[in-house]
Amino acid sequence: MKEGTLILQPSSGRMDVHFGLNDLLHCGTQLEVFLDGRWIPTRIEIEGDWYLVGSDTDNIAGLKVRI
Repeated sequence: MKEGTLILQPSSGRMDVHFGLNDLLHCGTQLEVFLDGRWIPTRIEIEGDWYLVGSDTDNIAGLKVRI
């Protein structure tokens, strides 16, 4: 499993995980996000803005994730 940070790529409007590779995320990509001191399984989706299913986090950019 690889850990990284969610970032928004302004040129494409897509979310990316930065961990030294250039792996782009797509709607439905399953991952885990580190919130409140624990890893939570989720998936990334877009409906107007990017969001994590089951997460109450408004701004996902900068969150620690692992795939």
